[in-house]
Amino acid sequence: MAYDVTLIPGDGIGPEITAATVAVLEATGVAFTWDEQLGGMAAVEKGGDPLPRATLESIRRTRLALKGPLTTPVGSGFRSVNVGLRKEFELYANVRPAYTIVPGGRYDGIDIVLIRENLEGLYVGVEHFVPVGNDPRAVAESVAIVTRVGCERIVRYAFDYAVRNGRKKVTVVHKANILKMVSGLFLEVGQKIAGEFAGRVEFGDMIVDNAAMQLVLRPEQFDVIVTTNMFGDILSDEVSGLVGGLGLAPGANIGTAAAIFEAVHGSAPDIAGKGVANPSAQMLAAAMMLDHIGEGDAGRRLRTAIRSTIVEDGIRTRDLGGTASTREFGDAVAKRVR
Repeated sequence: MAYDVTLIPGDGIGPEITAATVAVLEATGVAFTWDEQLGGMAAVEKGGDPLPRATLESIRRTRLALKGPLTTPVGSGFRSVNVGLRKEFELYANVRPAYTIVPGGRYDGIDIVLIRENLEGLYVGVEHFVPVGNDPRAVAESVAIVTRVGCERIVRYAFDYAVRNGRKKVTVVHKANILKMVSGLFLEVGQKIAGEFAGRVEFGDMIVDNAAMQLVLRPEQFDVIVTTNMFGDILSDEVSGLVGGLGLAPGANIGTAAAIFEAVHGSAPDIAGKGVANPSAQMLAAAMMLDHIGEGDAGRRLRTAIRSTIVEDGIRTRDLGGTASTREFGDAVAKRVR
C-alpha cells in the first residue's frame, strides 16, 4: 500500500530540505505516492497566486500534506499561505513537540508537547479603527472570538493525544484572571473535560505569564500544554528555544478535513541553494506524519536515526556546529533508518 501525499517543497531552502526528507522517508520502507504542488513565492512566480487552486484540490484529495517553508509576499495584498490553509481545511489543532536532541545545552531532558488552538482568539482578524475627532485612526480595536465548541475540540484533542501517547499530564494555560470571558471559557471547558479523564491523565492549569516563567525555571514540570491561539503562538517558540531553536522544531496542523506537517522555521532565502540548511525539523515533521498514518514504528526509527546521526555519528549541519551539507546529513540519516 502506498500513501498518497501532497508534497509542497516551498521556497527558499524548502526544496532542499524537502528533497532530503523525501529520500529519508523512502528509506524507511513505507511507500508513498507524491503529488508535488506549488505554494508561496514559488507559486507566485509561476502563476501569481501563493496558494493555487491545484494545491488546494490536491490536499482535498489526499487529506495529507508535507510542506516546506513558504514565504508570503510582503506588502502585496496576499493573505498568509499558512493562515489560508488552516482556514480552508479547518486545521484546528497545531501540535508542536519539543524534545532534547543535542545534549549539553542549557536544558537537558526536555520533552514537552504544546497543542495550540489554531482558528480562534485574536487571530480571527476582526479588527478596525475608531475615529475620534479629525483622526480616523485614533483608536484600534481587535476582537478575540472564542467559542465553546472550539475550546472543547482543542482541549479534548489534547487529552486524547495524552492518552494515545502515554502522556501523564495536561496543563491548560490561560489568562482567566483578567480575560474573564474569553480565557474563562477556555479554563471552564478545560476543567470539565479533565473530569472525563480523571484517573488516566493528570490535570493542571496555569496563568500564561507564570507558564512562560515556569518554562524557563522548571520545564520538567510540563508534559502536554494546551492553550489558545495567540498564547500558543508565543509559547511554542519559547518551548522550541529550550531545545536549541526552530531548526529542530517540527509541527503538525490537524483538522477535520486534512493534516499538514511542516518545519516551523522560515524559508531562509539568504542560504537558499547553498546546500547548508538543516533538514532535521522537516524530517521530524515527517516522523509526525508517519505516526499520524499509523506507521508508528517507522516514525520511531526516523526520530532515532536523526538523533543518532547528530549525537553518535557527529554528523551535523553548520547551524549545529558541524560541516555537513544538507545532502550529506540526509544521506547519513537515510543510512541509519534503513
